Amino acid sequence: METADTHTHKQIQLDEKENCVALTSLSAIGTPIGCLLSGYVMDNFGRKKALIATQIPTIIGWIVIVCASNVGMIYAGRVLTGFGSGMVGAPARVYTSEVTQPHLRGMLCALASTGISLGVLIQYTLGAFTTWKFLSGVSIIVPVAALILMLLMPETPNYLVSKQKPEKARRSLARLRGSSYNIDREVEQLQSFAAKTNASGKKSLSLRETVQALVHPSCLKPFAILTIYFMMYQFSGVNTITFYAVEIFRDSGTTMDKNTCTILLGVVRLIFTIVGAILLRRCGRRPLTFISGIGCGLTMVGLGVYLYFKHQWDTAVPPIEPTATWFPVACIFIFITTCTVGFLVVPWVMIGELYPMKVRGLVGGFTTCMAHSFVFIVVKTYPFLTHVLERHGTFILYGCFSFVGTIFFYLCLPETKGKTLQEIEDYFSGRTKTLKKPKAGTNGQQNDENDGQQMLLANGTKPAVLSPEKNKLLP
Repeated sequence: METADTHTHKQIQLDEKENCVALTSLSAIGTPIGCLLSGYVMDNFGRKKALIATQIPTIIGWIVIVCASNVGMIYAGRVLTGFGSGMVGAPARVYTSEVTQPHLRGMLCALASTGISLGVLIQYTLGAFTTWKFLSGVSIIVPVAALILMLLMPETPNYLVSKQKPEKARRSLARLRGSSYNIDREVEQLQSFAAKTNASGKKSLSLRETVQALVHPSCLKPFAILTIYFMMYQFSGVNTITFYAVEIFRDSGTTMDKNTCTILLGVVRLIFTIVGAILLRRCGRRPLTFISGIGCGLTMVGLGVYLYFKHQWDTAVPPIEPTATWFPVACIFIFITTCTVGFLVVPWVMIGELYPMKVRGLVGGFTTCMAHSFVFIVVKTYPFLTHVLERHGTFILYGCFSFVGTIFFYLCLPETKGKTLQEIEDYFSGRTKTLKKPKAGTNGQQNDENDGQQMLLANGTKPAVLSPEKNKLLP
């Protein structure tokens, strides 16, 4: 028979679980709002100022959590930190993509994802051994350091050219590229492209011009691609594994320590984020996306099937001892490995690549808003799905999403490796047919044939072939 103490203990556990879910959800609520605001700030005040402004609510939020004396203050702090993390997403990628050269852009943009993975590992590790107040205090260090360092960085040359400030763009490039670089040539290229796309006609766009730019195919096509990418990526189950890692390890029946598994998960995520950043430069965006889609699908289905059998073993009379408890742990670790090299890197890099200069900040903010909205939906629907489909059915569903996403990526995702931002914008605007490089010798052979045909038509006869001879000059 249940005693009063037992009932009270269960009620406390239930309240703690509800508070945990509420804290996770509150962070996800504040994030999309910050995303939308970041786009406006980026396009109207600059990338640098947007990155400076985004640190302020994050710092205030962590201070509120450290000083919290009740649950309400913790809720308020989580909303502010979520708001700040939403604001920083698009400006960080857009700034990096605009200050780097094409051959380094993918790898350097991916460093933001590496930083996130490092933060997850630090939170997992410290969270296992310290109090939440100490952990919150440590978390203040990152936005404070980012604020100070960003004050020392220049504005992006792309933004300065679009605002008719070529001299400031030259000074920015001189700091970014060095004195030996041909700065005037790059500024001229930026000015030429801005003139071609009407991105430098005014210092700011009117409402009508902004709407026209947003509904143009050069904006709508990449927005649709990235929105579907983020939806498929989030519904592969990555944030479910991240937020509910300890609970999933516990329910999988493994005999390994749950906190140790979670910390190891953070280590694996960090290592393979670095691997993904390196492979992004060598392999491109599409191959890494396919690896993630297929790997996530197989591992989620595998985990779901194992949990189905474990459910049968637990409900048997008498209960059957689970076997192969290493299998669900392996599925989770392989899932994180494959997911990290592609899904956790590629779409965030492409936010800074695919959009036209005129509304890059604004649409980048919309995209990160959609991404974090999907995070909120996945986090909130996970308890509901586990209630309706059981845990095994939920993970199988996530696996199916990954397989469907892989088909979509194969059909629609462009390869932007090694392409300039101008080439990518030309492709989505329809000014060029493809982003693929022409095969070596194909164009040259066709041009030679065309030239020969033109000469034949002009002269009426086939041109003579000259044979060089030793010690004689060609006529």
